[in-house]
Parts: sequence; C-alpha cells; structure tokens
Amino acid sequence: MAANTMARSFLQVAATEEAAPPLRVVQIEGLVILKIIKHCKEFSPNLVTGQLLGLDVGSVLEVTNCFPFPQARVVEEDEEIEAEGANYQLEMMRCLREVNVDNNTVGWYQSTLMGAYQTDEVIQTFLNYQENIKRCVCIIYDPLKSNQGVLALKALKLSDSFMELYRSNNFTGEKLREKNLSWVDIFEEIPIKVSNSALISAFMTELEADTPVTQCDCDRLQLSTSPFLERNVEFLIECMDDLSADQQKFQYYYRNLSRQQAQQQAWLQKRRTENMARKAAGEEPLPEEDPSNPIFKPLPEPSRLDSYLITNQVSNYCNQINGVAGQSFSRLYLTKALHEN
Repeated sequence: MAANTMARSFLQVAATEEAAPPLRVVQIEGLVILKIIKHCKEFSPNLVTGQLLGLDVGSVLEVTNCFPFPQARVVEEDEEIEAEGANYQLEMMRCLREVNVDNNTVGWYQSTLMGAYQTDEVIQTFLNYQENIKRCVCIIYDPLKSNQGVLALKALKLSDSFMELYRSNNFTGEKLREKNLSWVDIFEEIPIKVSNSALISAFMTELEADTPVTQCDCDRLQLSTSPFLERNVEFLIECMDDLSADQQKFQYYYRNLSRQQAQQQAWLQKRRTENMARKAAGEEPLPEEDPSNPIFKPLPEPSRLDSYLITNQVSNYCNQINGVAGQSFSRLYLTKALHEN
C-alpha cells in the first residue's frame, strides 16, 4: 500500500512539474574568468573559443570550469576540422570526469574584436548547443576594450521568440510584425556574478597591496583613446555601408513587386475586356487568374535577419563610442582641474 502511495505521489509530481524558471544570472568562478582572460589575451588579435562547464540550478547558471579549444589548423576539409574539435572536446570532458571536475556543458566563451559578435555563426552555434542542452550562454570577452580600463565581459543568450522565428526561417516583414520582434529582441544580456570560495577570498585579502593606488588605477587615467575611437568609427562606417547595401536589396524587391502588380492589373483589365466580348458573343468567360502565367508567381521577400544583425552591430559601436568619449571627457576635466590646482 505504501509503495502504491509513493508511486502515485511521484506520478503527481511528474505531472505537475513546473517549467524551469527563466535564467536570471550567470554565476562564474573567479578562476574561470582568469582562464578566459588569459586565453583570449595570449592569442589576441586572433579570435579564440572555449568550452564552459558548470551546473544549471534554477534561475542561476553556475560556471565552475572551462577549457580552451585548440586553434584550427589549415586543412582541406571542414569536416576534418569539426571531427578533430569534437574528439578533443569529448576527450577533455572524459579526463575532467575522471578527476571529479564538473563536466556538464553550459555554453561556450569566445573572444571578439571591438564588440563584433552579432553574426549568424553565433546564432547557429546557439542552436547547435540547444539541441543537446536546455539552456546555454555565450561569454563574450573583448581584450581591446578591456585595455581601456573596463572588464569587457558579458553573458549572452538568444531570446525565445527569436529562436522560434529562426527555426521557421521566416523573417519577412509581415511575420516580424506579427511576432512584434525588433532588432533589439535578438540577444539577451544576462547579469554576471563573480563567485569565489572563502579560502580564495582570504588569500586575495592577504595578497592585497597596502598602497591605496595601483598601476591599474593609473592606467584608467590614460588620455590616449584615439586608436580605440578611430577603429570603432571605421567599423561603424563599414556597418553603415553593409546596411545601405542590404537596404538596396529591399528597394529592388519593392520595385519588382510594384512592376508585377502593375502587370497583373493590366492583364486582369485585358482579360475582363475579353470576357465582356465573349459574353456578348454568347461564349463562356475565361478565368480571370491564370496560375501558369509567370506574372502571378509570388516574388520571394528577402530575409530581414541580416539587416537586424547589422543594426545590432551599429548600436553596439555607437554605445562603445559614446562610452569611451564620455570617459575621455571626464579624464580631461580631471586633468584640467589638477593643472589649475
């Protein structure tokens, strides 16, 4: 009787199990952040990637370990690169499992150059990961931006509404309006929380210097931000050129659509005139629409995904320029006040 009661209770729990809560924060161990920074800076300006390992606990995604992916060698076949990468990943996770280290995949990290990460490849990687795991994140680290005195580390995920639309591969204007999806709804940034054990925190307190000012504090006061601003502006101009070229595709589509509609109206008017003559002659009228006629074949609308991604990238460059310019003005005013005193 007790066994049946337990069985019923388990079934009830399984039937009433609630969906997983939305992801609220990504908790990363301090050692993991140091590993990511070290890997990205060693190979900068080349882009690198690595695997994130940890646990998915409720609304918190804990990242407790990571390991880098090897640099791809120049080979003839892309399939050989994928096979080598998959074998390396499986072997690393097997070794970590043998030494009792977390080996649950929770996403990946990658370096970026001046914040250029809004690409179709990142979206494809998200979809590949989510075929095997429910939730995953991508940690983006920008070594060049970090040189300006700010830790350029962020955690990203794709929004659920965008993923649903991406799987259907229907990015027409009508579908986007129906889903109420704009370019800001592609990526979601998740807050990052750095976590350290009590022993590590105590050790860092012992290592803390007695001097109130460190070299890192002095580096933040550097007035030379011209190279960073120049490269941001150059990339922004390139994005605007790409956006203009993408807009020309839509203009060409709408011109062809208007021309097709005019041809359809002319054909219908001609057919109606012909039918009136046939009715007057006592003959049966012809159908007004002819599916075999090429002018009635619908024109495929270009996808708006590329324009959305480019717009995201333009917004990112503008935010970076705005942030660096604001910091530069603050430093200039500070330096002016020091000189006056």
